[in-house]
Amino acid sequence: MKKILRLTAASLLALVIALPAVAADMSASIARVKPAIVVVGTYQKLASPQFAMRGTGFVVADGNLAATNAHVVVGDSGPDAPVLVVRTHDANGQPQLRPARVVSRDPEHDLAVLRFEGAPLPTVELSDSDAAHEGQMVGFTGFPIGGALGFSPVTHHGMIASITPIALPGNVARQLNEKAIRQIRRGVFDIFQLDATAYPGNSGSPVFDAASGQVIGIINMVLIKGSKESALSQPSGISYAIPVNFLKQLLDARSN
Repeated sequence: MKKILRLTAASLLALVIALPAVAADMSASIARVKPAIVVVGTYQKLASPQFAMRGTGFVVADGNLAATNAHVVVGDSGPDAPVLVVRTHDANGQPQLRPARVVSRDPEHDLAVLRFEGAPLPTVELSDSDAAHEGQMVGFTGFPIGGALGFSPVTHHGMIASITPIALPGNVARQLNEKAIRQIRRGVFDIFQLDATAYPGNSGSPVFDAASGQVIGIINMVLIKGSKESALSQPSGISYAIPVNFLKQLLDARSN
């Protein structure tokens, strides 16, 4: 019994010693990722408010492309429809809206790529998501609860709890909608289940490795216990992310 206690104490000591290093890595990773985060939304001059947030995006490739979820950019079309924009900051730190347009879309994996106007912004580094593993510590940065908390990027952290097929378990089948059913019928692919809480507004947030800051996935849905409102009042603590290799394929298809 004493031997077991000594081993347990040693394990706890090792964990305590490792925690500052993990925290330092996460701080450095946040600093690398945060400048590339943008708000994805719409602008309509006669609306009140004029700007409406739709989700989170992050800048990739040449600095004028932003990745997000396909469901974030689905909306009205026509001459009177709101204009798709990304919200960022100018050199003086003042908020600015930049017109954007969808240049690539992958509905099956809930991904979209936007091209926005203006000077290039800092970009993130995309990792090989096939190398991701269960137990890997990650963070994700975005705008939880929409603009209710303001438009300063917020980071949450957790780990990859499971790498699992997109099909939801049968005991939550009542939560499946037509979109989910169509997706399952098109084929099952692996997705990251995170032991972390995402909120409305986090859709499109980059999921990055805590140590390197490299992006391994994109937040796209949260497990909801009951109604949509319960995502705020009673969060499940379970979120899902699309592996970033699907985004890399989408970007490669544009250049070919």
